[in-house]
Amino acid sequence: MAELLNANDRRTHYCGDVRESDIGQEVCVMGWVQRQRDLGALIFIDLRDRTGIVQLAFDGDTDKEIFDKAFGIRAEYVLCVHGTVRPRGEGATNPNLPTGMVEVFVKELKILSAAQTPPFEVSDAKKTKDEIALKYRYLDLRRPSLQRNIKMRHDIARVARQYYYENGFYEIETPMMIKSTP
Repeated sequence: MAELLNANDRRTHYCGDVRESDIGQEVCVMGWVQRQRDLGALIFIDLRDRTGIVQLAFDGDTDKEIFDKAFGIRAEYVLCVHGTVRPRGEGATNPNLPTGMVEVFVKELKILSAAQTPPFEVSDAKKTKDEIALKYRYLDLRRPSLQRNIKMRHDIARVARQYYYENGFYEIETPMMIKSTP
């Protein structure tokens, strides 16, 4: 069952923005689950948003109810997480990720939306057939390469609009002379 956000659930950091300088800070991050790794007494979840991936950590110090909830989480669930940024354990760092030196120790976990098992992994590493990608384009748009394309299109439109605004142009839309419902 999906949980609702409340006034305290305000994002403090995007997933890809958590760094070593944030160690010791309480953060709130939200995003999609890339994958969950269950190591028995330890659970790690890679949480991703449009900026990148951050690792969530659940261990023996985690509240039992939260640990049990984390055990049931699967790919593409949407989460809201409150926790403390801490350095990753010895030998557990990932120099290939900007957030690879830290993890978020979870103190509060909300499942905003559960998901069925996706028909393909949402990553650039896997090649998906075009028919499947088009059928599930709402998932395909979550891939990092397509996210970069969306951001680039946004940036280009923003720069063009800014140029027009600075040079005295108005942005208008031509009225549509049709009924809204046929």
